[in-house]
Amino acid sequence: MTQKIYIAIVAVLAASLLLGFVTEVFGLSLGNMSWMAGWVTSPIALLLGLVFALIFGKAFPDFNKKMSKKLLQYSVIGLGFGMTLESAIASGSEGMLITIVSVFGTLALGTLIGRKLLGVDWQTSYLISSGTAICGGSAIAAVGPVIKAKAESMSVALGVVFILNAVALFIFPPIGHWFDMSQTDFGTWAAIAIHDTSSVVGAGGAYGEEAQQVATTVKLTRALWIVVVAVITPFFFKGKLSGSEGQQKPWYKSIPTFILWFIVAILLNTFVLSRFELGATLSHDVSKLAKHMITLSLFFIGAGLTRETLRAVGLKPLIQGVLLWVIISAASLSYILFV
Repeated sequence: MTQKIYIAIVAVLAASLLLGFVTEVFGLSLGNMSWMAGWVTSPIALLLGLVFALIFGKAFPDFNKKMSKKLLQYSVIGLGFGMTLESAIASGSEGMLITIVSVFGTLALGTLIGRKLLGVDWQTSYLISSGTAICGGSAIAAVGPVIKAKAESMSVALGVVFILNAVALFIFPPIGHWFDMSQTDFGTWAAIAIHDTSSVVGAGGAYGEEAQQVATTVKLTRALWIVVVAVITPFFFKGKLSGSEGQQKPWYKSIPTFILWFIVAILLNTFVLSRFELGATLSHDVSKLAKHMITLSLFFIGAGLTRETLRAVGLKPLIQGVLLWVIISAASLSYILFV
């Protein structure tokens, strides 16, 4: 019964999003039935996933995990076809200074809060700080092998990030409207203050098309700092890692492949596809489809947050994650609005 309900929800979501894509591409009018193509938004898709998981538990866990990861990555690559090199450089450069300061500031502040104030074990504390500083689960997955993290520490850190991602997708767009933020400002803030790429892109899309482009570019530029953090981390934990078994993960393997393909998509669109009408149309349509697929991926992400995940996190790591997230969100928002 649970699996049938899961399949039905996915089918309805996919059908509605596909209908929305078709109406946008071909300019169709559904009249009074237009709601059928527009009712599925990023927050709604995530909420449906969360509600399903908390009521029914896990269904197709392997499929759900694969889709939440792969569908998002392919969709982000698709967004690259809707951008040019000039716009990407402009978006990335605007958030560069605050990115550098926030990455290292978050790592230092996270260590202070987690280790000194709350007494969270050093691995879990550093993983939560890394996920908050850069790009959530991807950063945790990259840094974990570098510090020889235990499976329990990885699970707890990922759980904290997952919970806060879900919350961010709901509260960030209303906050942005409350402060009357521009599309560029909101996109930059979302990229800095929200952990995972999925929720960053989802929140940006909920705020506006330009905000989504800025948020995606700044976030993926920020994600490249995984390499820097992975390289320097062993120098800070020499004593703790000296007796550990295993081999450090090569730095170049810390770069998520989909980020490289996102850059390739931007370059292809800038120098090839945008030069002729059919190519420009194709790029536009691929970008539109990617936005709908990101919305669908949020359902799979929400469906992964179960009661077991909530229980496994624990109070102190969650407090560290929340405090660190609130401080970084407030500080970056103040900088963007008043500096």
